[in-house]
This record gives sequence, structure tokens and C-alpha cells, in this order.
Amino acid sequence: MALIGVFISGNFRFGTRKSLSTVVMFLVGLTGGIASGKSTVSRMFNELGCPLVDADLVARKVVEPGQAAWKKIREKFGDVVFLGDGKLNREKLGEIVFANAEKRKLLNSITHPEIYKVIIRSLLWFMIKGSQFVILDLPLLFESAKMVPYMTFTIVVSCSEEQQLHRLMKRNNFSEEEARARMNSQMSLQEKCRRATYVIDNSNSVEDTRKQVKILYDKLQRSKAHWKLRFLLLSIVVTLIGFGVYFVGR
Repeated sequence: MALIGVFISGNFRFGTRKSLSTVVMFLVGLTGGIASGKSTVSRMFNELGCPLVDADLVARKVVEPGQAAWKKIREKFGDVVFLGDGKLNREKLGEIVFANAEKRKLLNSITHPEIYKVIIRSLLWFMIKGSQFVILDLPLLFESAKMVPYMTFTIVVSCSEEQQLHRLMKRNNFSEEEARARMNSQMSLQEKCRRATYVIDNSNSVEDTRKQVKILYDKLQRSKAHWKLRFLLLSIVVTLIGFGVYFVGR
């Protein structure tokens, strides 16, 4: 993981005239609670032209028929969580894992490694393009905690618990009991807000949320956080060159 941390926070642009000081980006983690409006905020950042990796979209791709995670899910959960055409029955699987913590852990142990592989490949691509920063849309950023050490900033999309409950019931046609079970399977929004660098309040109008997103996006663009990473990478390179010169000269 240490090596991965170096790679996802640094970017060499080969074949260009740009110096080392122009090639490092930083990562911003975007998360929230179920039905808090994270996907809406993610879309707003994307509309502003922000480089973004959506873990939900990645999660759907890694369970497509024939993929490694798809095969393991069929092996561990059986045909009951699959449709007649071989595609994953996400609703059925959701019913199982949200009612059983052990089953949920099992599913995460199957899907998360595959998801992280795709995410890292995407980050490498953005680094090659020379992006200043990338937003990672990660629903379970704080729950899994694996990617938190590599985030320079974190953003939580928040709303009241009552709004979250009603939105989830309406969106998924859940009973109150079902909705609360889904909410309780995640870390509370209050705790996520406490851990976040920035909080976007999505409890009011869409336009109000959009204004907050634009203000934060502009702030990230003005951030000098990537210079710290550039200095660190430059120090590593200079040290390696120094060792090389020393051993060659012996």
C-alpha cells in the first residue's frame, strides 16, 4: 500500500518538456450517507469539468457476467442472487447482505479488491493526463478506511436524518424499517461530518447545493496541496540520484 500511495500521489509525464514540479496531483475523497445526495453532488463536480472516479459505477462493472467478482459471488452466494440472463440480482443480494453483517463482510471482501484495482488504473490515467487533483466518489470511504490515508481532503454530503430516511423510502420504495436498516449499516452522517475536511449541506434547494459545490471546486483549484507532494517526490528523486552518483563514483 505504501508503494500505491506514492504512485497515486505522484505523476511523471514522460516525453514532455514539463519539469518534475508540474507532475503531481492530490486526491479528494467524496462520500456521504445513503440517500444524502452524494450522487447529485458528484454529478455537479463532474459538470464543472472535475476529474472524477465514481466507485458506484466501478462496482457495477466488476460484477458484470464473467468478471472475477461475479464468479466469486456466484460461488459464495449461489444462483439465488442472479437473474435468468446471468446478471446479478442487486436487489436480492442487497436484501441478504443488509440483513446479515457477516454476509456483508463476505461480499465486501469479494468486490472491494476488484474495485480498488480499477480505481488505481483510473488514477494512473488521470496522472498521465497531468490533472491537478481527482475526486474519488467513495460511498464507504470512512467505513473501509483503506483509501483515507491517501486523501489530501475529504468531502461529506450531509442532510438531516429525517430527510435521509424519507428520501430513501421514496427512492427505493422501502418501509421505514427497511430504510433504517440500510442507514444503520453505514457510519452515521454525524460521524462522517466530524471526520471530513469539508461538508456540503444538501438539506435545502438544488441551487443552494450547486453554489456550495462551485465554491468548493474553486477552492480546490486554488489549493497548493499538490506542491507539498511535488516537493516530496522531488526530494525522493534527488536522493536516489545522489545515491546513484555516489555508488558510480566509488
